[in-house]
Amino acid sequence: MIIKERAYPQYITALEALLRRIPQNHPKRREIELDYAKRLAGYRGEQALDYPLGFLQEKEFSIFHDLRLPDRKRHFQLDTLILSQSFALILEVKNIAGTLIFDEDFRQLIRISNEKEEAFADPILQAELQKVQLLSWFSQQKLTAFPVETLVVISHPKTVIKNSLMKLSPESSKKVTQNKDIPFRIAAFQRQYTKEIPQKEMNRISRQLLKAHSPFTPDILSLYEISPNEILNGVHCPNCNHLPMTRFYGKWFCTSCSHSSKTAYLPALNDYVALFGSTITNRELRNFLNIASPSIAAKILHSMNLPSSGGYRNHSYHLTSENEIKQK
Repeated sequence: MIIKERAYPQYITALEALLRRIPQNHPKRREIELDYAKRLAGYRGEQALDYPLGFLQEKEFSIFHDLRLPDRKRHFQLDTLILSQSFALILEVKNIAGTLIFDEDFRQLIRISNEKEEAFADPILQAELQKVQLLSWFSQQKLTAFPVETLVVISHPKTVIKNSLMKLSPESSKKVTQNKDIPFRIAAFQRQYTKEIPQKEMNRISRQLLKAHSPFTPDILSLYEISPNEILNGVHCPNCNHLPMTRFYGKWFCTSCSHSSKTAYLPALNDYVALFGSTITNRELRNFLNIASPSIAAKILHSMNLPSSGGYRNHSYHLTSENEIKQK
């Protein structure tokens, strides 16, 4: 069964907010668009796992998607971790089109597409490092150790996989697969590993994994060296995407298409969370939504029934996740 669902990545959410909030001619825009396309393709590649994993017997496997665990002073992230009572399997997913060449001498992945070559880090090596980190984490938590296998999953259906000798070596072919082969690879591991861990211990491992999971919240402005002053403030029109709308008598009006809405500001607050974090003051709300009146800003904040902290002069409100930012 799926113990941890696959969530929409916060990094992608932050990139989407950033692209909505920087000018079309911003010098970093092209770089951000390319990064966004790559990360979105990666996420869609992970989603493509759902179909082959659907063939597994729910009672025999526990599945964790997007698991981020501590490794001393750092963290490591697993695209998908599958646990059975006899082994664990790490799936490292790559949704890369074209011809992929696994260079086993220099430990890199080369993609050839439209007669152009592009180098990537070796995903086999990446998965093996994750294995070492996972085993270390099990040891730190004093959990029962059991065999850990790794697979690099090429999720794009038309990708051609080779190595520098034009055919994957036997060792690499054991570590690389495509979506359609996942159930068969897992069945082979089941035949290979027969010693089972008690279900009680498996339940303890699942609880510890969920407890240790720590989602990554990117400081997207710092990562791309963008000043907050470069961010476009205001409320987007939900009908034509014009920025900004104007607030008038409790509604937001679009000067471009004449659309009006009472709740058009909610997506703007989601952008604020993605770009600046979940804490906001009355002044920050006024600045971001282009509101002049402190009393109107206070009314908006109070209408959302948000938790708050601080005194009169430094009072702040705590915005929550996208699905929870709603009026009473």
